[in-house]
Amino acid sequence: MLTVRQALSPEALAKLSSMALRARAAVEGHYSGQHASAHRGASVEFVDHREYAPGDEPRHIDWRVYGRTDRLFVKQYEAETNLDLHLLLDVSRSMDFASGSVTKLRCATFVAAALAYLATNQRDAVGLCLFDRAIRQQVPAMTSPAHLARLYEALEGVAPGEDTRLTPALEQVAGRLKRRSILVVLSDLLDEPEEVLRALAYFRHRGHDVIVLQLLDPEELHLDYRGTITFEDLETADRMSLEVAGVREPYLAELRRFLTVYRHGCRDRSLDYALLDTAIPFDAALTAYLARRRSHLSRRA
Repeated sequence: MLTVRQALSPEALAKLSSMALRARAAVEGHYSGQHASAHRGASVEFVDHREYAPGDEPRHIDWRVYGRTDRLFVKQYEAETNLDLHLLLDVSRSMDFASGSVTKLRCATFVAAALAYLATNQRDAVGLCLFDRAIRQQVPAMTSPAHLARLYEALEGVAPGEDTRLTPALEQVAGRLKRRSILVVLSDLLDEPEEVLRALAYFRHRGHDVIVLQLLDPEELHLDYRGTITFEDLETADRMSLEVAGVREPYLAELRRFLTVYRHGCRDRSLDYALLDTAIPFDAALTAYLARRRSHLSRRA
């Protein structure tokens, strides 16, 4: 099985190298530059420490902390921490589906790792939250090569959890975020759309920039099976045998309605939305999405 580090091959990173995860707020005038973190140390208000990384300005090293810990830390200021990236990864059992070699969950971990790489390259802080019906693991937002390695390890260890309950998990996350951020939700969104959209809209209301990446398998999108197939619900283990030809058109009509609710619901709430087909290599899908986002934000500028 392809590991996270193997997925982030030089070829994949080359595709992503010209991309940037720009904040909507930067275009709308709430932040300057790419977003606030482009002006590191410009504010005199100290807020936190992070581990020193090659390329950091030595003048920001806190030598008192070094004297106590024998480790190098740099001071962070309000201007460089106004906007963090938080990756919210759905690890519920439904994400463990694959008609091919890559499950939705595995594809989502690759996308999350690539976004973490991009943000770290921009010298922005990245955090990770794994959830199903509740938060299962949370890695606070930091920025350093060592922290990126920890995020890769956390993503490598991801395993499917319990059934999906997106809304309670999102509400838990909302209670823990104290700073305006870019939130990227990676999920198949197989839950009640209106409840999920209501929870996501709350983040937008609080000033967060919300990106919703819905990952679905090609068989979920096209139902290309032939003959009689036994379907099993990954979350309840319920089984049902069906003649696919008799249900394909009603299924696809319901799927179109389901996806339209999410697409229009996100648009109406100023949430960024994209549907990712797991049959498409994650780096190509992510590069295409980031290019569309950049074009859209440029038109708004």
